Amino acid sequence: MYLCHGICFNAFHTQKMEHAENTDAIFHLPFFSVIITSYNRAYLLKRALHSLILQTEKDWEAIVVDDGSTDNTRAHIASYLGLNKKITYVRQVSKGCVASKNSGILLSTGKYITFLDSDDEFSPDHLAARKAILLKNATVDFLHGGVKIIGKPYVPDRFDYDKMIHLSNCAIGGTFFIERSLAFLMKGFSAIPLGHDADFLDRVIQSGATVIKTELPTYIYHRETQNSITNNLTGKKAI
Repeated sequence: MYLCHGICFNAFHTQKMEHAENTDAIFHLPFFSVIITSYNRAYLLKRALHSLILQTEKDWEAIVVDDGSTDNTRAHIASYLGLNKKITYVRQVSKGCVASKNSGILLSTGKYITFLDSDDEFSPDHLAARKAILLKNATVDFLHGGVKIIGKPYVPDRFDYDKMIHLSNCAIGGTFFIERSLAFLMKGFSAIPLGHDADFLDRVIQSGATVIKTELPTYIYHRETQNSITNNLTGKKAI
């Protein structure tokens, strides 16, 4: 499946919400939409998908957005697509990480939108733990936090690439759980080279949305992967 182009966020918002209202009584809409973006990471993507399949919470859909990979990604994950109909694969002309996340948001149908980076993974109780928090706090629009870091815990500061900061002081997008209408209200992520997660969180807070943070470390953030955006920036600095 190839992703269509030329649809703005506002138009798609109206279209998707109308569709959801018309079909909710007939079809079950998932509690979570898990968006997985990937570019030439087929060898890591299988690990991410495996951790999703193992979730104790089963009320989810997954949208894999292949950002124009040349490593035959679809063939590598074909077994996951064939065995689990809740996983949708879409391919687009390469546009970058931010545009891929926004493409996933546009295709989502879940009550809450979350993310799983292709080189990361979920602990088996990740979605179940977050669902419990969200059900207990029904007015919450945005939940984040709770990460286990494997590898280097420092990344370039989004305002000064020569300065390194600890990830405990950063917004980690993989931990985001966004109420779907809020994601559309924010018009997705901003197209900036670094810090789009922190920028999104800043805008959410400024909007007056209800935000809470958890410290449950169930999102496994792999920082030993050399081709991550932040590692690439660090490498350029070293050179």
